Amino acid sequence: MNNLTKMKINKSASEVFEAFMDPAKIGNFWFSSSSQRWESGKTITLKYDEYQAEGDIKITKIDPNKKIVFLWGEPGKENTVTISLSETNPTTTIVEVNEEGFDESDEGFIHQLIDNKEGWVYVLTCLKGYLEFGVTQLRAGLVK
Repeated sequence: MNNLTKMKINKSASEVFEAFMDPAKIGNFWFSSSSQRWESGKTITLKYDEYQAEGDIKITKIDPNKKIVFLWGEPGKENTVTISLSETNPTTTIVEVNEEGFDESDEGFIHQLIDNKEGWVYVLTCLKGYLEFGVTQLRAGLVK
């Protein structure tokens, strides 16, 4: 089972790509910090200072300005996240996040899908605010 979320960002694919890759930029829209630049084969530690939380992601594929693929979640039960960037013109990019690996037999399956969708919509909204308008205070504002 997968969960697909898309948003149009009025910036080039290279600018959107760098917002994820660059540890100095990711804190402006998503996690508080990233341990290092994202590269294929690396394990990256992401921190959310506001929630006293951190987790690792394993980068499995990077196609510059086009695709980022990583694994995250409980070891042995990780979900695969694919972030695809489609530049529709030099100043507009469609960002598509597809997360796969949900267990349909899990009792909390529907809640997990809804929570996941809510999270990705929020991340992409914060990314849009950051890249298009320079807003850096939206991240970590989602209340559960």
